[in-house]
Amino acid sequence: MRVRGRSVLIGLVVAVVVLVLAVITSVGWQVVLGPDARPTTDRRLEATEARLARGQYLVEGPAACLHCHTEHDFTQPEYPILQDRKGAGWQMPIPELGKVYARNITSDPETGLGRWTDDEIVRAIREGVSRDGTALFPVMPYLNFAAMTDEDVASVVVYLRTLSPVPNAVPRSELVFPLNHLVKTIPRPLTASVPSHPSATPVQRGEYLLTLAACKICHTPVDDRGQPLPGLEFAGGEPFRDPGNNMAIVSSINLTQDPSGIAHYDESLFIEVMRSGQLSNRTLSHIMPFEFFRNLTDEDLRDIFVFLKSVPPVKHRVSNTEPPTPCPVCRREHGFGALNAAN
Repeated sequence: MRVRGRSVLIGLVVAVVVLVLAVITSVGWQVVLGPDARPTTDRRLEATEARLARGQYLVEGPAACLHCHTEHDFTQPEYPILQDRKGAGWQMPIPELGKVYARNITSDPETGLGRWTDDEIVRAIREGVSRDGTALFPVMPYLNFAAMTDEDVASVVVYLRTLSPVPNAVPRSELVFPLNHLVKTIPRPLTASVPSHPSATPVQRGEYLLTLAACKICHTPVDDRGQPLPGLEFAGGEPFRDPGNNMAIVSSINLTQDPSGIAHYDESLFIEVMRSGQLSNRTLSHIMPFEFFRNLTDEDLRDIFVFLKSVPPVKHRVSNTEPPTPCPVCRREHGFGALNAAN
């Protein structure tokens, strides 16, 4: 009996080991070894006036870096950032993911980026790997920033170096299971150059800006695995919690040219909404970073609008002023949800 019991025990251990290895193999060995990361260099990026200006435009414009890396005043309807805490980091109000902290990106040497090398910052921005080799969660949209050109990411680094140091030790994020393990499998090293495209068309320029702004992520509903639902690109319906309204659910709107989207927008209305964060005297949710998008030039906003007009129209009615009802299209609950017909 002892021999048999020992054999059964060994068999169980072997089965568990095989199962664990199978699971690790299916999701990626990075859950054990850490994220796939390239070694950084000690290269220094030249700080020119042109780069400083471009970096400020990107950080305080389309990329809206300070929207996520700065605490907000949620007692005001436009949720402005706290200027004296600019870039100092905070705990983001995303309880479903666990405790998610945006890093201190000021030049403070102890708690910010002051001792990071330029290439370490570049790697974090475009590849999602921190200085210590840990993976960043893609609420920091590095999967989008991977498209950022070499010159633009250099400009961002040059500008971040000028942010006034704010001592603020930000804890590590504590993601819920299994995200705390799966996050290690997401980063991908970027080993090729990302050149600029000076001759790009308005559609291409608009797409690039929207990529940096991560508009597609917020305005495309996803399934339970976080994958975009097919055929609903830019069609809205993805839910977000509103910290200034008792964490009520706010859904992203349909940005396509279907009548249920923004077909009624012309260029001037689009620019007005992006500048004011208002529509028909109604203040829109400033979860969307209007505070930074209003800094875009008219030319860039026109390019964005041209690109959005090129996106295939999707019929998907979404409202944040009507009571939420189940939507068979995006599988979420939002205003006008029940008025949508499943395909």
